[in-house]
Amino acid sequence: MEPREFGSTGVAVPVLGLGCMGLVGWYGERDDAEARATVERALDLGMRHLDTAAVYQDGENERFVGRCIRGRRDEVFLATKGGMERDASGRLRVDNRPETIRRACDESLQRLGVECIDLYYLHRRDPAVPLDDSIGALVDLVAAGKVRFIGLSEVAPATLREAHGLYPVAALQSELSLWTRSATQPALQACRELGVAFVAYSPLGRGFLSGRLRSVEDLPEGDTRRLFPRFSADNLAANQAVAERLAELAGRFGCTAAQLALAWVLAQGRGVFAIVGTKRRRYLDENLGALAVELSAADLETIEAALPEELIAGERYPAGMQDSLNG
Repeated sequence: MEPREFGSTGVAVPVLGLGCMGLVGWYGERDDAEARATVERALDLGMRHLDTAAVYQDGENERFVGRCIRGRRDEVFLATKGGMERDASGRLRVDNRPETIRRACDESLQRLGVECIDLYYLHRRDPAVPLDDSIGALVDLVAAGKVRFIGLSEVAPATLREAHGLYPVAALQSELSLWTRSATQPALQACRELGVAFVAYSPLGRGFLSGRLRSVEDLPEGDTRRLFPRFSADNLAANQAVAERLAELAGRFGCTAAQLALAWVLAQGRGVFAIVGTKRRRYLDENLGALAVELSAADLETIEAALPEELIAGERYPAGMQDSLNG
């Protein structure tokens, strides 16, 4: 697998990483044996960038990832996120206070069973806390040897620039796919200018771009996607035009829809990385096939013309979560 220099860190990281959010829930029922086998196969094949977060299944995701990598820590570029947690009522809230960041990092280290996290993100920006206070807490974690590199997730370009001026930011993680393009472009451009790695999450539109979802009934009970506007019955039906056009294009390129969607993300620049989530080995293998799909500038224009963003129905997040973006 092709490694790329990860921002200005001096570290080479595979272009395709494993998003771990769905390993133990979130998208339907758990299958721990298959999920663990998927993580192990990812590492065996060099897909060593693993991405999790403290709020995923309230810490259970980190514990699961920690068990999977036990004995293989040296093979892993391990990323997790803090600065967001659930309140007493179960609602997610953003909290970037230095004391919260320090505590959250210690708890993540314990759950993961590691001494140092390679890349520690602020999961979302807390506008109630001065940015230099939050970044200062992250820098303290680096100085203490608990974190190697710091990152931000879903922040506005101005926030990224301000943070990078305080301390080198290794990566910005934001959504990027053929389903989410224009909203991400300003941040992507800022990353190019600053030499910050751009880590694209949900590069398959939470699985929709694979073409395997035809209706809301295809989503298991308890699948969190049922809460997202693009997966509502009306929007999902309208969005089938996107999936159908993508599948047709993929046939022309001799690959699957998922592979073409991933190849498009990776073709957005040398500084772009993608973390793609799956808990099944067969989909992992399919996703890795995207690395064999080479797209020229003309190919990218063809794809953009065939899949105008105006076709997509629905906001990318529910209203309560949309408010935390671009902080």
